[in-house]
Amino acid sequence: MSARYNPAIFREYDIRGIAEADYDAEFANLLGRAYATYVADLGMRRVSVGRDARLTSNRYAEALQDGLRAGGLDVVDLGMTPTPLVYYSLHHCDVDGGIQVTGSHNPADHNGFKICVGKVSVHGAAIQDLRRIVESGRFRDARRGAVERYAIIPPYQDELIAQFGTLPRRLEVVVDSGNGAAGPVAPRIISAIGCNVRDLFSEPDGRFPNHHPDPTVAENMEILIDTVKKTGADLGIAFDGDADRVGLVDREGRILWGDEMLILFARDILAERPGAVIVSEVKCSQRLYDDIAKRGGKGIMWKAGHSLLKAKMRETRAVLGGEMSGHIFFADRYYGYDDGIYAACRMLEIVAKAGKPIAELLADLPSAVSTPEIRVDCPDAQKFRIAERAKERFRAEGYDLIDIDGVRVKFSDGWGLIRASNTQPILVMRCEAESAAKLAEYLGIVEKVVADARRDVGAA
Repeated sequence: MSARYNPAIFREYDIRGIAEADYDAEFANLLGRAYATYVADLGMRRVSVGRDARLTSNRYAEALQDGLRAGGLDVVDLGMTPTPLVYYSLHHCDVDGGIQVTGSHNPADHNGFKICVGKVSVHGAAIQDLRRIVESGRFRDARRGAVERYAIIPPYQDELIAQFGTLPRRLEVVVDSGNGAAGPVAPRIISAIGCNVRDLFSEPDGRFPNHHPDPTVAENMEILIDTVKKTGADLGIAFDGDADRVGLVDREGRILWGDEMLILFARDILAERPGAVIVSEVKCSQRLYDDIAKRGGKGIMWKAGHSLLKAKMRETRAVLGGEMSGHIFFADRYYGYDDGIYAACRMLEIVAKAGKPIAELLADLPSAVSTPEIRVDCPDAQKFRIAERAKERFRAEGYDLIDIDGVRVKFSDGWGLIRASNTQPILVMRCEAESAAKLAEYLGIVEKVVADARRDVGAA
């Protein structure tokens, strides 16, 4: 079997590209065979497979399953479901691994694969091992595996409803599923734990006709913000396309970014578990790390990426982790994977218990101003070289740097970040400062260094 694919789709923590341009269904079949070959010596026998709502996902999931079965693995077909429910199946079902077919938050014409061996999301070298097996064409031949279908949504919903019970105060909530995979799952849970729910765009539609499901982009939150303001809701909740990320809007219509969510989650956990370890990433506010320390926790700054954060959490026995992008990982009362629906329920619980709006809960934070994630188009072949060159320029000028993921530059009253995205052909920049004037100054410095670095490597 031959397949068209671009080797660049094998990224740091998943496999992702433009559907039918960077790869096709034949590639999905070969990936299934490569996975079966990769795990042949691990004693694995059953694998769960889910898919999101994208137009190519059903076809790719079928081809993937065919390849897995050709390699001797039995498949538990979960159907269309959010990515967190594939992770949930690793704990709930008798399976040895799982794969989700999803383009996550990327444009509608993208798709990809999030891959688990055992209960661990594979990344880095393991992703490249799969690439080499695909390229070799040498696959395991075995008795063809069986396939069974399993409805994962009901037990997942039942478990979350049982954990949260009825919230101590009834909240008015707007839920925007963005025509993604969360629609058939999240509103029922949020309603069942005692919220009055107004749901938006709950019908899965891989064309994403109302807005793109990426809650880190402010324009994608405009309908949710408007609805929250008009209805006087306590909270607005948005999910990305596969619901492993959550976006939140407070009752004034202000977007709550991932690091602000983490402050509230960390405070709640540290009140019960003093000294707990909490892991986050280089794009997050210094206020987060300072607040964790102030409340007796141990904050660890790490690389961005869901697989990388989960691995760091296991290494450090962290109880909570998260990213600016809205990937939130709870090992406190939960399984340690990123689940936007579960994170939304935890926030609803915090707000209901406190009896105060989110703005009041965060009112004691030191003042700071920051940019959102600034995404600059940059070819995959150049983005890492540019980020590395920017780091060299800052180091040569004597700045204090954190270089675990790109370069985070410490300024006198704030910081600036430049890193290459592992999922898209872009450079990511972000700055934070104590005043708007300082923020503009720091952003200007960062933008100039990026422009100089692009010129150094000959980028357009």
